[in-house]
Amino acid sequence: MVIPPKFITREDFKIQSYDIDHRKKVAVPALVKMMHEAAMSNAIGLDLSVFDLEPHGISWVLMRKKLSLHRLPDFGETITVETHPAGFERFFTYRDYKVFDTQNNLVATAATIWLLMNLETRKMSRIPALITDRNFPIPPNSLPRLPFKLPPFQTASLEKKFQVGWYDLDFNKHLNNLYYLQWVLETLPDAILQNCQLQEIDLLYKLECSWKEEVLCETEVLGDTSFRHRMVRQSDGKEVLLATTLWERV
Repeated sequence: MVIPPKFITREDFKIQSYDIDHRKKVAVPALVKMMHEAAMSNAIGLDLSVFDLEPHGISWVLMRKKLSLHRLPDFGETITVETHPAGFERFFTYRDYKVFDTQNNLVATAATIWLLMNLETRKMSRIPALITDRNFPIPPNSLPRLPFKLPPFQTASLEKKFQVGWYDLDFNKHLNNLYYLQWVLETLPDAILQNCQLQEIDLLYKLECSWKEEVLCETEVLGDTSFRHRMVRQSDGKEVLLATTLWERV
């Protein structure tokens, strides 16, 4: 299989003091930011970034993400984020991430599904020929593709309200997908946040949230260290996110 130049990006990041949590390990949202940065570099190198697509009236929107953590790197460590496209369909594109330490041990993985949004109608757009005609390969070591659905939310045990701030918006002028993840984590029981480490978070993004909108985050307890989550837009009561998390005691 011939891999085109710039198809796979490998970008190094050093864990800084502003990236770490109370255990002096990289905080999950900080790690996800690094993965975002590597993906942007990859998209720019392939001429498929938001800057390339904006003249065509479309932009990337994240639909699904499953992040699996083998360990959280420590303050001062250098990690390498590897990312590449992992296939295209009529409406869906796939992107994989793998994170390695300096000994080339696998630290984390993330499989994702992306959509294209029409910037005028805010609706899903078919993938245009300028992308599909590129005929990118699917690397043989790609991560398993995610299902398109998650089990429905049942009963809330915990809840917390948030409001979308100006600096929570991304280049699509809606709530950055990172804050969906971060707000889900903020809604977990105190004992989990203080005494456990995230092993896995699986997210299904359903709707966008705009500036100043209020969002209710709810958590359902499934077991001692497993939870189901959802976010509800308060303006219309619609579900904007479903998620599950799995934790381990440390």
